[in-house]
Amino acid sequence: MNSRQRVLSAFERRGYDRIPIKHEATPEVTQMLMEHFGLSNQEQLLAVVGDDFRYVEPIYCGPELKTFADGSIEGYFGERYKYACFEAGRYLEACHLPFAGINRLEDLDRSHFPSADWFDYSTVRRQAAALRERGFAVCTGTAGDMDFINGIARARGMEQVLMDLIDDSPVYLELMRARFEFFLEVQRRTLEAAGGLIDFAHCGEDLGNQRGRMISAAIFERHFAPKYGRYFEMVHSYGARTMMHMCGCCEAFLPRLIELGLDVYDVVQPTTPSMDIAALHERFGPRLGFCGTMCVQTTLAWGTPAGVEREVRRRLALFPKGGLFLGPTHAIQVGSPLENILTMYRTAGSLSERIDDRILSLGGEEAAAQINRSKLF
Repeated sequence: MNSRQRVLSAFERRGYDRIPIKHEATPEVTQMLMEHFGLSNQEQLLAVVGDDFRYVEPIYCGPELKTFADGSIEGYFGERYKYACFEAGRYLEACHLPFAGINRLEDLDRSHFPSADWFDYSTVRRQAAALRERGFAVCTGTAGDMDFINGIARARGMEQVLMDLIDDSPVYLELMRARFEFFLEVQRRTLEAAGGLIDFAHCGEDLGNQRGRMISAAIFERHFAPKYGRYFEMVHSYGARTMMHMCGCCEAFLPRLIELGLDVYDVVQPTTPSMDIAALHERFGPRLGFCGTMCVQTTLAWGTPAGVEREVRRRLALFPKGGLFLGPTHAIQVGSPLENILTMYRTAGSLSERIDDRILSLGGEEAAAQINRSKLF
């Protein structure tokens, strides 16, 4: 099987030669893995770990996203991000929130709302066709598409957003509308340009925290369900499947998301017993695919190779015909032992430990950063 055949067969529960893999890691972990194998680019690394997915995207050609004197960079809605550094690495964090403190619609500056016209879609079909020719499952979108809680919080503040959702703030609802229409149209044009060559469309919404729901079912139904229903319907109309990244404890939302049209639940963070993959498989397995499930907070970061192997084998036993794309529950974090990462992919049967000329020949413009796909903007 090639990667696309493997992924679609697993998605349809028709069996596979090995479990499909979807890899993600921080830049620091990526560099560690590349140095270990003597690789020169991320496309080579994806081949080594056996990632079966590749992404296409339109080319940004809109207004310049500025870099400021303090090193911060501008996002699509005028928010800014700056690296927060720690001992072993760094993360981009929001440092300028343009919509903080805005409580009246008449005070809301819409001049920085982005447009789907800011992108060139002319190369999308060529990108997708090239990936299909190489045998990959083709995706578009990121975990940052839609993302109405986190995404708007990065321009308004998390505490304010959670209060906005309770009191139906007209400012928040206008930001939510603008964000939805923007990402919906970008993905719609991308899917249209691809001409049926995209297999999965990716979006994200962190509906859970470590212990439970971030918002009530009533708030979800009022503000989120109509938008995700419309988005899922649009994706399906182009023959693609829906994949939604959700961090935290989200099982309470899954029945409704399935009704709305969700096909694959991405990352699946096992923070509570009800979020264990066996429990989720028992409740939703026939109706929902899963992606991820190998915990970056526990198993991969602090476990042993034996523990990692045990968890992978448990998943192989749970999903012998498909229904799971194996991978981490988020980007594999700095400090995760190399051997734990290698054990995960080795046990899954995807790791190429012999680096041959075929792998070393991969790379170039078509291999543009595929690993760290979480778009803050």
